[in-house]
Amino acid sequence: MIPMDLPEPDADALAHSARLQQAITALIEAEGGTIAFSRFMELALYAPGLGYYSAGASKFGAEGDFITAPELGPLFAHCVAQAIAPVLRAIGDQAEVLELGGGSGAFAVDALRALDAANALPRRYAILEPSADLRERQRDRLAVNLSPTQFARVEWLDRLPESDWRGVLFANEVLDALPTTRFEWREGEVWEQCVAVDDGRFVWLSRPADGLVGGAVRHLRRYLDQPQWEDGYVSECLPQLPYWLDAVCGSLAQGLALFVDYGYPRREFYLPERRTGTLSCFYRHRTHDQPFLWPGLQDITASVDFTALAEAGRHAGLDLAGYTSQAAFLLQHGLERHAQPDPQDAVASHRRALEAKRLILPSEMGERFQVMGLSRGMDCEALFAMGDQCHRL
Repeated sequence: MIPMDLPEPDADALAHSARLQQAITALIEAEGGTIAFSRFMELALYAPGLGYYSAGASKFGAEGDFITAPELGPLFAHCVAQAIAPVLRAIGDQAEVLELGGGSGAFAVDALRALDAANALPRRYAILEPSADLRERQRDRLAVNLSPTQFARVEWLDRLPESDWRGVLFANEVLDALPTTRFEWREGEVWEQCVAVDDGRFVWLSRPADGLVGGAVRHLRRYLDQPQWEDGYVSECLPQLPYWLDAVCGSLAQGLALFVDYGYPRREFYLPERRTGTLSCFYRHRTHDQPFLWPGLQDITASVDFTALAEAGRHAGLDLAGYTSQAAFLLQHGLERHAQPDPQDAVASHRRALEAKRLILPSEMGERFQVMGLSRGMDCEALFAMGDQCHRL
């Protein structure tokens, strides 16, 4: 059933979704009738030419499905730039920035301008963007809004760097879009939620978890000291996170990996009352809980277990530099100064004030979004001196 408040896609969009649905259905049939939900999510988001992030529809901003912090205005990027500038200056002439998923390009524009003003322009600003369409949109935006000197530093990558590099890796709202495993706790056993086809529709079907998923869930339970999950408790986990992070940060020889996303420390993620998990779908600025609706036309996400990210960092040989709320991080790194009113422009001042409120108020992004830094070969703990919350992990 389609949620009542969702606008109907047009005929072309529905035809696009139908093509992806047929491709996923064919895979399910070839795999014997079921695939893991993580595989379904991977295809729905990243199938070449058809997945949500691979196709050409607008995703960010007022015309898309959601608004990320960089699309609100320049304040977010200015604060992040102020935070990472000392890291880049300490590394020197060889310092680079690697942004995972460039979104609309808004962050890169504002961050490069701010880093240039702070005398911390990196030798290279690399963007790893799997979507060819988004890559072209980013290129167009950066070419128009950056100076020739700034734009000359930008490079788009097809794959992660293989040779060692030094600098800052930045990922805003990347972890929540990693294909997640859905598990169910049933009579003391771990089941994995999968996807099957019934009468032409995708449906949930659970099967006993394999060793990887079962081991990951039992690790959670040991960490949480056997939480009182009722039968039928459903949630998400990322058994592949240590391998993903090791691949992403493996060539970072010195520097900082900075992650911003919505989520919780583990003890708050897997509360007994959060018994249906955190899976969410976004379509035209509306949120709902039906991931099988219109594959390829909507975003599918799950909240981040930041304790798992810290564990994965340790597995990859990284040090935990700090963990805090987005509000605390941005306030430490100059939000109030960057948001100062302009006495000559009341409209711009009002816009900046509204932007700052959305970034830091608890009812908006301030507490729901979290920031974690993982470092290698340098001490970055000062970046989290204001309001570090590592004790919550």
